[in-house]
Amino acid sequence: MASLPHFDRRMSDAEGLMWRLEKDPHLSSTFANVTVLDRSPDFDQLLRRLERATYAIPRLRQRVQPAPVNLTPPTWVEDPNFDLRYHVRHLALPKPGTMRQLLDLASLIACDAFDRTRPLWQFVVVDGLKGGKSALIQKMHHTIVDGEGGVQLSLQFLDFERDAPEPEPLDPDLIAAAAEAQPEGPAPDLLRDLVTGSLRMPIGLLKQIKELLADPTGIPEAGSATVDTVRGVMHQLGDTEAAHSPLWTQRSLRRRMEVLRAPFGPTREAAKQLGGSLNTAFLAATADAAGRYHREMGSPVDSLRASMAISTRTESSGANAFSLARMMVPTTEMSAAERFRAIQDATAAAKESTSTTSLETLAAVAATLPTSLITRLARQQAHTVDFATSNVRGAPMPLYLAGAKLLENYPVGPLGGVAFNLTLLSYNHSLDMGVNIDTAAVTDPDLLRTCLQRAFDDLLAG
Repeated sequence: MASLPHFDRRMSDAEGLMWRLEKDPHLSSTFANVTVLDRSPDFDQLLRRLERATYAIPRLRQRVQPAPVNLTPPTWVEDPNFDLRYHVRHLALPKPGTMRQLLDLASLIACDAFDRTRPLWQFVVVDGLKGGKSALIQKMHHTIVDGEGGVQLSLQFLDFERDAPEPEPLDPDLIAAAAEAQPEGPAPDLLRDLVTGSLRMPIGLLKQIKELLADPTGIPEAGSATVDTVRGVMHQLGDTEAAHSPLWTQRSLRRRMEVLRAPFGPTREAAKQLGGSLNTAFLAATADAAGRYHREMGSPVDSLRASMAISTRTESSGANAFSLARMMVPTTEMSAAERFRAIQDATAAAKESTSTTSLETLAAVAATLPTSLITRLARQQAHTVDFATSNVRGAPMPLYLAGAKLLENYPVGPLGGVAFNLTLLSYNHSLDMGVNIDTAAVTDPDLLRTCLQRAFDDLLAG
């Protein structure tokens, strides 16, 4: 079993940045998951498992304590009013209980802003799905954990067999310690953070970076580490070219979720035959579908800009371990092999161009700027991207939730100001994909889903 991420008491700079950016609701980093179950789970058993999980993973009982005037990243403190029933809810769909009804409900739940005075997660069990099925909608803020970390976290309440025995009780001392809520007010080590520097880079280096960003003419005299960082930051923030789609020009807070599936083994084999990875095949099929959508709508386009989340997780990683790469992808009509090679080259170049500027570095620089400015910069950067993708590794075998078998497992990635986000989660020999769509941009979501399904079907057909 994979080990849990390391949960620090203080947010990293990147997590603090995600928290601050939500001053603009278009930049929400909340993500969700829609799991179809073969029957209704035992709700009381689920509550017991989740109660246990909140003690095993203290982050689930903690709320965010912002630092005064954002002098340091926020910290996590125990919520003295924690109520499991607030975070775990049980409802039913009205008849006929279609998948469309479930997905529309999931979109509404995912869009609802969290109460920032409480822990940032919510589970909703949904009964009444056609065929006697049920579902679980999981909603979590990205500052708690990223997608891959969330999969590891889920093993605290999922089982490998339907009638699995309940786990051993936790150490009573652990429960007692978690029950001791921290006092209100700034964290005790705030003064130390201000003196020693809360940023994850040397103060001297940060000072040079800020000076060079203000006056790049000083780059020739600066040290190589500073120059590499500054050039990377300037490259990231200086790229203000508008997204390329002639159709996906509007942005809103209106959302629609679509889902599709592809077989894991055959898709991975198709990628191997093309000379690359499953991740490249995933992005190639998405680019193909985006091009098809534009042609069907009478506005063909040769290329679009995509962003791709790249996991940087290691055994010592914290709650979030990923970086973002942006690249131009071909969307005109071409052979699968030609598109695959072009995207393979684009991905390699994107990873290379961002190697000197991690998300943490950008966040460390952003931490020194006013929130109003960083939200404006982030929205500006979002407008340079047409669509986003992410690939999360899940369990290769069947899983069970309080006696119910997981049949399908669809992720819902955050939009962050782009037209749509396609996130893939592998589960039990399947690639389950959720499409989070801004309907002001993608005015025909059904067509986009059809184009995506056809692109993956064609990839398998060779």
